[in-house]
Amino acid sequence: MASGQRMAIVTGAGRGIGRAIALRLAQDGMNVVINDVNLGTAESVVNEIRELGRESFAVKADVSNRREVFEMVNQVVERFGQLDVMVSNAGIAQIKPLLEVTQEDLEQIFNINVNGVLFCLQAAAEQMKKQEGGGKIISAASIASYKGFSLLGTYSATKFAVRGITQAAAQELAQFGITVNAYCPGIVGTQMWDLIDEKMGPYMNLPKGETFKKFTDSITLGRSETPEDVAKFVSYLASPDSDYMTGQSIMIDGGVIFS
Repeated sequence: MASGQRMAIVTGAGRGIGRAIALRLAQDGMNVVINDVNLGTAESVVNEIRELGRESFAVKADVSNRREVFEMVNQVVERFGQLDVMVSNAGIAQIKPLLEVTQEDLEQIFNINVNGVLFCLQAAAEQMKKQEGGGKIISAASIASYKGFSLLGTYSATKFAVRGITQAAAQELAQFGITVNAYCPGIVGTQMWDLIDEKMGPYMNLPKGETFKKFTDSITLGRSETPEDVAKFVSYLASPDSDYMTGQSIMIDGGVIFS
């Protein structure tokens, strides 16, 4: 490897949770490649990582396009020699009653939230199988992977799917020294939750900001989650401390869902 340091890819890392994860992994000593469909935001995170003294570059790739995902991993391996950690963070939300969901809605959210996770897992595993020491594949699930939420039915379905993929992949890839786990955030102050608040409000007869507040009121620890709260846990999943954990989708939500 170019500098003897561990190498990670974080998808959807131009902002929000993905950015926080990328910065935390860099603080942990890793070189981190930033993937996003928006190259401008990705480049700004690359600069932040370089300021931390780590190597980084941006890759514009659509995770729902299998070819682009494999090309992204190839770029990383060509430059750094290996891939140690794949964080499949990219995802979208949809707010709609299930009776109004169209075929196009379904295809869009499953293409990104499920196909994207699987393609990242496939591309990462193909590389990790070739290298000594295996690797770690970490995917974004959600509290909605344990409980289906009203008006977030399709989103919940995709996150249940991520749990299933995580469990199956852990069993299939253990022989190669690859662990597979997922993180399940709750009510995080990000642009995704701004969208949920805005779109869900009219269905719940709540003004802007009140939906987010209503959900936040259900958190045992009494505050909304920050992207950094999630990043701290992903740091653990990416570290040797989690070497004996695989096939798990772990809640990191401040106490919303108890499983």
